[in-house]
Amino acid sequence: MQKTGMLTGWVLFIILLSITSIISQDNQENTIQETVPDPKVYFCKTDNCSERLAYLIMTAENSVHCAFFDLDLKNIMDTLADKSGYIDVKIVIDNDNYEGIKSNVVYDDSKQYMHNKFCIIDRKIVWTGSFNPTFRGNNMNDNNAVVVFSRGLAVNYESEFDELWNRRFGSGDRTNNADFIINNISISSYFCPEDKCSLRIINELRKAKQSIYFMTFSFTHEGIADSILLSRAADIKGIFEKSQGGSRYSMYSRLKGFGIDVVKDSNPYNMHHKVFIIDNRTVITGSFNPTKNGDENNDENILIIRDKGIAEEFLDEFERVLGEGD
Repeated sequence: MQKTGMLTGWVLFIILLSITSIISQDNQENTIQETVPDPKVYFCKTDNCSERLAYLIMTAENSVHCAFFDLDLKNIMDTLADKSGYIDVKIVIDNDNYEGIKSNVVYDDSKQYMHNKFCIIDRKIVWTGSFNPTFRGNNMNDNNAVVVFSRGLAVNYESEFDELWNRRFGSGDRTNNADFIINNISISSYFCPEDKCSLRIINELRKAKQSIYFMTFSFTHEGIADSILLSRAADIKGIFEKSQGGSRYSMYSRLKGFGIDVVKDSNPYNMHHKVFIIDNRTVITGSFNPTKNGDENNDENILIIRDKGIAEEFLDEFERVLGEGD
């Protein structure tokens, strides 16, 4: 019964998207506005990201373009392989971790990571977040995924995908139109290293007036740590992945030494989120770990989502993970 309900919901979203998508350009603010279904948020330990992504790919009618750091889930590989028989399916992946499709795959064998975890469906739906479609990523690690129904946002991700498909790894053109109003939700999209993701995050952290909560797999970026230490927000809490938080480059000890309320997670596998929640209304998520390599070398993406409802969903996940922390 749950699966039927989930499928019915997806069908409704796809139908609504095809009927109600309205795009306008705000010339003064250079912001693209769309009327579409609201974004969806999933947390893989409770929402089974694997099934959500497989079904989304299955609904594709024209194209599926995905950039994955890693991939080993059989249902995702089988669905991609099946769809490749009659629509445009292309995959970019960091290393030779993928054998499901013998053609239409580009491997990044350069020194830096192609660390993205996104798919674009029919040039109108974007899936992104921290979720690598692997057995461990779906069933053991703490991860998130965001689905945004937006032709405008899909253009940005398609541009990034084209760069990766043409082997422009670790570089690329800056995003021309980064800002969107999707219904009443403000979303900005950026890609590293060309869009300087660390500065985008620092700018958002500087706006904090009340609270900053974060969950990070790896956090070594001094500039981002500085913006937390200098913040006017009175309520600051952070969760570090335990294996990374113990490294000598981690900002865990530095932040803790200055009195910031930080803990290490207790998941026996990995707390894999890369999330900042600011003033209970702004969420930053994506593939980007706040590290120098993530900022300057790797291919990454982030979304900055300004919406109280979505922030509440991430706050619930933060509290769940915090409850399991040390």
